[in-house]
Amino acid sequence: MNKKSRFPIVYLILITLINYLPIFIVVAFSFNSSKLPTSWEGFSFKWYAKLFENERLIQSLGNSILLGVSSTLLSAAIGTIGAVGLAKTHFRTNKVVSYLAALPLMIPEIILGMVFLAFFSLLSIPLGFVTLLLAHTAFCVPYILMMVSSRLVGMDPNLEEAALDLGASRKRAFWDITMPLVSPAIVSGSILAFAMSFDDVVISVFLSSPHFNTLPIRVYTQLKTGVTPEINALCTLMLVATIMVLGIYYLARRKKEKQ
Repeated sequence: MNKKSRFPIVYLILITLINYLPIFIVVAFSFNSSKLPTSWEGFSFKWYAKLFENERLIQSLGNSILLGVSSTLLSAAIGTIGAVGLAKTHFRTNKVVSYLAALPLMIPEIILGMVFLAFFSLLSIPLGFVTLLLAHTAFCVPYILMMVSSRLVGMDPNLEEAALDLGASRKRAFWDITMPLVSPAIVSGSILAFAMSFDDVVISVFLSSPHFNTLPIRVYTQLKTGVTPEINALCTLMLVATIMVLGIYYLARRKKEKQ
């Protein structure tokens, strides 16, 4: 094997190490009996036990999951309806609407956070779950809208027209023809939207309240006093859960393709 043919393999190994080595270190030190991340004193599960005893951390995790699922469901409904509406209409303003819908992705999060804070303060809406839900839904909608719009561009419009010619109502044609074809795009966009909502810090800092804190904010505030290995244990469990969900989705999709 010459030097030129070795370069892609070496490059791939290097990029993999850069991306995944920090994750492996976090997982390894979640089993370290020492509280200090600089020394290894032995294998232990005590930080996992302390993790489940930390009520504030568990509550913040539950809040993040609730907020992520709720904002994803709302944005999936709004984004799908918007994408289908833009695909079926031919107004001159469609491109403008598509551009405006994608603006939350282009605006810096710190500006969005300040804008949302000023807007909700103007309406006298108390900060908490409701304000976070509305803000997260607003910046999650573009992900699903763009995914579904891209799928609709490649879909043959004659399929739905054929169903209408055969006597199906527009509602039946939508659920039986359009939805199965765009469902992979909805699922992909929803996974991305959930990840962005669950991981958000900047906007959540502006709109959270002492009674409703998300996990990223809880971890961020603990950085001032130092992150304990409980955070490493939590990250490890979340990583395992993510791998399991992606594995189930991959197996289900592969089984569907075989059918």
